Amino acid sequence: MPHPCGRPPRPPLGTWQHGGVTAATHSTLFPQVPETPDAVLDGLDPEQREVALALHGPVCVLAGAGTGKTRAITHRIAYGVRAGILQPATVLAVTFTNRAAGEMRGRLRQLGATGVQARTFHSAALRQLQYFWPKAVGGELPRLLERKVQLVSESAARCQIRLDRNELRDATSEIEWAKVTQTVPADYPAAVAKAQRDAPRDPAELSQIYSTYEQLKRDRSVIDFEDVLLLLVGILQDRADIAEHVRGQYQHFVVDEYQDVSPLQQRLLDLWVGDRDDLCVVGDASQTIYSFTGATPDHLLNFRTRHPGATVVKLVRDYRSTPQVVHLANGLLSQASGRAADHRLELVSQRDKGPEPVYTEYGDEPTEAESTARRIRDLIAAGVPAGEIAVLYRVNSQSEVYEQALADAGVPYQLRGAERFFERAEVREAGTALRGAARAGGNDSLLDGAEDLASQVRAVLSTKGWTTRPPAGSGAVRDRWESLAALVRLAEDFETARPGATLTDLVRELDERAAAQHAPTVQGVTLASLHAAKGLEWDAVFLVGLTEGMMPIAYAKTDEQVEEERRLLYVGITRARIHLSLSWSLARSPGGRASRRPTRFLNGLRPGSAASGVRGGAGGGGGIDRGAGRAAANRAPAVERKPRSPVRCRVCGRTLTDAGEMKLMRCEDCPSDMDEALYERLHDWRAAQAALLGQPDYCVFTEKTLMAIAETVPSTEGELVVIAGVGNRKLRRFGADVLAICAGETVRDEPGEDTDET
Repeated sequence: MPHPCGRPPRPPLGTWQHGGVTAATHSTLFPQVPETPDAVLDGLDPEQREVALALHGPVCVLAGAGTGKTRAITHRIAYGVRAGILQPATVLAVTFTNRAAGEMRGRLRQLGATGVQARTFHSAALRQLQYFWPKAVGGELPRLLERKVQLVSESAARCQIRLDRNELRDATSEIEWAKVTQTVPADYPAAVAKAQRDAPRDPAELSQIYSTYEQLKRDRSVIDFEDVLLLLVGILQDRADIAEHVRGQYQHFVVDEYQDVSPLQQRLLDLWVGDRDDLCVVGDASQTIYSFTGATPDHLLNFRTRHPGATVVKLVRDYRSTPQVVHLANGLLSQASGRAADHRLELVSQRDKGPEPVYTEYGDEPTEAESTARRIRDLIAAGVPAGEIAVLYRVNSQSEVYEQALADAGVPYQLRGAERFFERAEVREAGTALRGAARAGGNDSLLDGAEDLASQVRAVLSTKGWTTRPPAGSGAVRDRWESLAALVRLAEDFETARPGATLTDLVRELDERAAAQHAPTVQGVTLASLHAAKGLEWDAVFLVGLTEGMMPIAYAKTDEQVEEERRLLYVGITRARIHLSLSWSLARSPGGRASRRPTRFLNGLRPGSAASGVRGGAGGGGGIDRGAGRAAANRAPAVERKPRSPVRCRVCGRTLTDAGEMKLMRCEDCPSDMDEALYERLHDWRAAQAALLGQPDYCVFTEKTLMAIAETVPSTEGELVVIAGVGNRKLRRFGADVLAICAGETVRDEPGEDTDET
């Protein structure tokens, strides 16, 4: 039956919108491999499915936080491979971290798409460089310098420049930035000035250190990670035969986190692709937080200019976070400025309602940390796993007070940034022990009495330090136990998913996961910087230390630097699935002067704060100033409409010009989050009102206005009056009825009264 407003009917119950979609999070640990190519598409929402089916030509996927971008692109690759459209060996998928590449390989394996190369830029480039170096240059590839800090230190000493540990780290970062932006030592001071970059030292001194560092590398026949990209770019530019060889091998490219690509990486990608157009990029300009390393969203934002015929798909259905978390994230970006803000995506939560974000002000940092630890302990007692909780801060130096507070509260934690799971010494030792037990089988007395797989694993790992209870305190002993406990949980999950599995089966699974770097989760509250949290998610997130000078950081001077800090907070907010806490302290230590102020980014969003330059448009009513909203509900006659700003689609951000779209505050073809049942109740109420008034239905509200109400579900008169087609007059006449219907209440049968005074 056609939809009452002329649009195609929504999918029936049981399809993607009503539980058929497997969320981007909490996927089954050991899912069955889809039996057919079409089965690969099962459970994808309409936009994700469109990504999966767009297998030819340039494709740009604009994917908001939590919208299932990795799911979309891995299913795209898997569908193409399983359907015979893509040959696995010709596909190269690149991303920016080993963890992300490992996750992609793991998902492709679960989808039955083996043989696809999923690597970081550096890993892919290093393989090619090692292969082609003898042919292009001759001899063996110079040794790769794993860590450049020692050589930078020696270079500074030769320049008679003394650097402490922090200055040494900063100088190393500057050299890396110069190389990924393709800046030679002599040009470094000018490049710093042009980029308005705050150099950690005199640019002339850093240029000297950089030049000496490059000379030392040449003298010792070593190369660093940036050289891997630079050298491969040089070979592909100079040797057409080698470039053609690479292009013959790889014919389909997928680039994840495309907003983080550097000029050097883009140059390499251009050489890989050549004059072809089978390129799929995925990114979100609002998550650009690594510009200090040379990353720029310009390549993402300019993609449609470079590829005018590109297929562009926007993913805005957020499967990760509750509407309350998403509302705050959208509100934060509604205040943003700059080019990335002009292309922001407004997320639409697909989850049930959850608790409101909690804002807390403390007198000092220790009190903030102690209170945070207590609240975390309460969450764990209420059933939230410790591994599903994170404390995120702006700089790593903020972690110490939280480490101490969590330890004092008896809460397990882990610092983000340790070596990869399967590279840990205890995990390697455990793998060796499990492999030996699997070979021995029934001849290993250690397994006597261990009937099932999980008990066998527990028996083996008990010889390596695993116990039924974690050790007290923190440190290396606790870290070792957490790693072994993760293996025990993995064995339990594996046995649940595959009844009858043997120790040999588990060892094979561990080997495959180690090869793919597809690690299980270590249990413990995560302590991490906001930058380190990118790409991760938790049930509960505590954003701490949100004061001016820390968020935005004090050295963020330019407008763009401040906006990047706002995006960093946005990334932090969108890490939370359900519980979100934001806090700040007025003083550093007890008894100190309370001179700090909460971050400006929460102005107009936290209760009791005034807005600061909220932009009109795509924000679509973002913000959580509940105090102001409640007051507005009690004084409807004072509600005044503000001068109109350009109306933007609240989903994709495009400026709207069509009157119907302006009423909906979204493009007709952008996804709707309309409450169908509410729409039907409003539709019936409107028909009754029109009959009582003896007027056409549209004189009460137009179809578009009803749809807009059903999509926004206003709870106050302030929220209702801003919907196009309502206005003060209809607010006074019908507002009480509409709000009652939105709240699920029964309304009167008599017509609304016009209370205008004449």
